[in-house]
Amino acid sequence: MSTLDQQFADHVAWTSDAPLGLTVARAEGPFLYLDDGRRVIDLISGIAVSSLGHRHPRVVEAIKQQVDRHLHVMVYGEMIQRPQVAFASLLAEQLPPPLQVAYFTMSGTEANEGALKLAKKYTGRSKLVAFEHSYHGDTHGSLSVTGRSVYQDPFRPLLPNVEFLPFNAIDALDAIDDETAAVITEPIQGEGGVHVPSDDWMQALRRRCTETGALLIFDEIQTGFGRTGDLFAFEGFGVVPDVMSVAKAMGGGMPLGAFISSPEILDVLRRDPPLSHVTTFGGHPVSCAAAFATLQVLLEENLPARAETVGQHVRERLDHPLIRAVRGRGAMLGMELISRDVTQQMVERCLGDGVLLGWTLHSNTLVRIAPPLNIPLDVLDTALDTMLDALDAVQEQLEATH
Repeated sequence: MSTLDQQFADHVAWTSDAPLGLTVARAEGPFLYLDDGRRVIDLISGIAVSSLGHRHPRVVEAIKQQVDRHLHVMVYGEMIQRPQVAFASLLAEQLPPPLQVAYFTMSGTEANEGALKLAKKYTGRSKLVAFEHSYHGDTHGSLSVTGRSVYQDPFRPLLPNVEFLPFNAIDALDAIDDETAAVITEPIQGEGGVHVPSDDWMQALRRRCTETGALLIFDEIQTGFGRTGDLFAFEGFGVVPDVMSVAKAMGGGMPLGAFISSPEILDVLRRDPPLSHVTTFGGHPVSCAAAFATLQVLLEENLPARAETVGQHVRERLDHPLIRAVRGRGAMLGMELISRDVTQQMVERCLGDGVLLGWTLHSNTLVRIAPPLNIPLDVLDTALDTMLDALDAVQEQLEATH
């Protein structure tokens, strides 16, 4: 074991018993370059973060320019910082009312924490509704509305008065009542298996929240910024949430999140008491400069439409007996295989042959596919060829043992 490997093992907290352990020398576009000389095609984009690929030149230049101006100067929301204002304004131009005011955070789970607090304070209610198999983050509040008990159980008691409903079941929506502060959902469940609900369900959910006065929170942390073929996934369902949380791809590789709502709703954080929600590093000026450049590139190059092209290409190519389904929307895809062992072998073979894929937290038979939206099609084809070759090899092995 090298000195660096040993230091990683001794001093960096792991989140699994078997971390990937790849030593990254540099990253560029759709590629990771490793210390051992290998080049790996990144088909998960840092879990849907690097939607422009790694180190996009416009983003890197924006970061460098802002570093030369200033870094952190004051806790969020107290000083006028040009990168925050410019990005918030550009973002508001892309969004319908009431989504016009952004509260910037450092991460997605922090954005969801803020959204939940906002809903409770605005409505004066305490009940929260979420959905089975959902994922909203790992801090206590976000974990409380994550519909997966295996991750909740070690940390109970969590937030009280949270009710979980089946996802995409219209009949269950009657549980949303006039005691409900908020309903939080991913427009497309990511970690839960890349499940897309029906338009009818999404519109029924919007109606029910309007009828009862509950705020509808869309967690667009994975789906946002072009990943699903629209700039934001809610556009594809014909509904608008009261609050939206975003992160991941927003910062172009820099840490940044936000919860976004109307001026009226966000106004409640200013009083009774003042400073009802504060953050030190939220909306860091370097991250906001990177986010502004990222959003400009997404719009100028029409990358949401490119996500549709990428997704359609992947679906057309991934046809194999070991694949049960390829589902999702745009370039947010999940490939379900026939068993856990097949999935593990396939992912490991691909990594050995230079293609990085991801498993979801909630399903050991699902491979997540979330390439950069601007990935060249010849690079994508190389990755897909590698995946199909790996599936062929696994199938041959299965046939040889039966």
